[in-house]
Amino acid sequence: MGSPDFGIPAFRRIVQSDYEVPAVVTVPDKKKGRGLKLNYSDVKKFALEYKIPVLQPENLRDEDFINNLNCLNPDIIVIIAFRILPKEIFTIPKLGSINLHASMLPKYRGAAPINRAIMNGESMSGITTFFLDNSVDTGSIILQKEISININDTFGDVYYRMSEEGANLIIDTINLVKNGTYKLISQDNSIATIAPKIYRKDCLIDWNKDSISLHNYIRGLSPAPSAYTTSNGKVYKVLKSLLSNIKSNKIPGTLFSVDKKLYVSTLDNDLEILSIQPEGKKAMNATDFVNGMSNDFIIFSS
Repeated sequence: MGSPDFGIPAFRRIVQSDYEVPAVVTVPDKKKGRGLKLNYSDVKKFALEYKIPVLQPENLRDEDFINNLNCLNPDIIVIIAFRILPKEIFTIPKLGSINLHASMLPKYRGAAPINRAIMNGESMSGITTFFLDNSVDTGSIILQKEISININDTFGDVYYRMSEEGANLIIDTINLVKNGTYKLISQDNSIATIAPKIYRKDCLIDWNKDSISLHNYIRGLSPAPSAYTTSNGKVYKVLKSLLSNIKSNKIPGTLFSVDKKLYVSTLDNDLEILSIQPEGKKAMNATDFVNGMSNDFIIFSS
């Protein structure tokens, strides 16, 4: 069960193994674009490639859907980046329902664990497999693997690494569950942290912060949903930055260039901007943006 491409490496490993995959469950198709063309989830595209039957329930409590799952008689249900499952579903398989989560649980429970970890400046995160229970991301842990986060890693960088590593962890987990050789670890709720869903309001940059906080904020939202700022009513997405040791001497949020490099002033040091996307245009590197600047500087709203 899943929707985005995060789970594709893991699902591919399962399909290419000796395990039988009787069906894939994903979200319903959505109409998208001017022509309102039906848009499939990444998981459905994958399933069609391998000619696996696809179930797309509007309502996870729908009786026909639940009956279909019962008829499949699964040993294990694997969930990667999907909706919250009701008990009527995750208790169907004989050996249990296992979930792959992009954090070292109990840290960063919730919808945006990678984004939030980077935005908070974490240097280490990881992936976890666990058995589903009645609460979100609280089930007993089966396996975990730590994954480092470098100072310039973006959300996209870490997302890709976790996705690839998740394929190995899922196969190892399925083998353990199938053989009954796993040792469960209960989550310590007292040290749990939350990683709530990212909304547009969460992506607006406040330049009245220190450069390290802003750097983490920008890379934690890059390439999507993207940190953004405004100037004279126009939106600018800030996609990539680099820390500097240059002390700021301008109002926080002042964008300017020096020797074809692009900087924005912050509460302490100037932050170098490597990639930016003005409203209505494609993303561009700093040099191209500087070449197109009509003024010596731009003041961003804070």
